[in-house]
Amino acid sequence: MAEQIKNKVKPNYQIDLDHLLNVVNASGKRPKLLLHSCCGPCSSYCLSYLHDFFDITVFYYNPNIYPEEEYIHRLNEQKRLISLLNQDLQTDIRFLEGDYDYAVFLNEVKGLEEEPEGGKRCRTCFELRLSEAQRVAKEGGFDYFGTTLTVSPHKNALVINEVGASISDADASAVHPLWMFSDFKKRNGYQTSIVLSRKYDLYRQDYCGCEFSL
Repeated sequence: MAEQIKNKVKPNYQIDLDHLLNVVNASGKRPKLLLHSCCGPCSSYCLSYLHDFFDITVFYYNPNIYPEEEYIHRLNEQKRLISLLNQDLQTDIRFLEGDYDYAVFLNEVKGLEEEPEGGKRCRTCFELRLSEAQRVAKEGGFDYFGTTLTVSPHKNALVINEVGASISDADASAVHPLWMFSDFKKRNGYQTSIVLSRKYDLYRQDYCGCEFSL
C-alpha cells in the first residue's frame, strides 16, 4: 500500500507534456519555444518530437563544458544536426548560442567540486543554465522555455523540473515564459536518441561536460 501511495504522488512529467501538447494542438497556434540543449544527441529526439507543435529555437548555453575544444565540438554537432533535421522534417528550427565562459561555471560551483555526480553541484549547474534560458526567453518574447536534459537516464527529471518551475515561478512580472515540464526519456525517448544519433552520425560524448565528470 505504501508503494502504491508513493507511486500516486510521484510526478509524471510526460503526462504534463501530453496535456500541454493537446492544448497547443487544439489552439491551432504554434507557440514560441526556447529549448535549452545540452548537446546534439540529446536534442535529436526532443526536436523530432516537438517540431510539429512549436516554433523552436535551440538555445545552446553550456558554460560547464570543459575543455573549450570539447565545447566547440559539441556546438558544431548541434548546428549540424539542426541543419539536417530542418531538411528531413521540412521544418525551421532556429539556433541561438549563449556566451561561453567556463569561469562563470567554476564560480557558481565553488565549494561543490567534490560533490558526487547528480548531487548539489549538478543542481547548481542546472540552475545556472536554465536561469539564463529563462532570461533569454523572456527578452525574446517566447511563450515557453524548456530543456533537453531530461532525455538522459543519468539526469534526474524531478530535480530538473523543480529547478525550471521555480525559476519560472520566481518571475513576478506580468509577462514571462512558462516552464515546459518534460521527461523526454519516457516512451523510449533516450533509445530513440541513440537511433537518431546513428542515423546522423552524431558525436556521442562519454562524460557530462565539466571537468569534475571526466
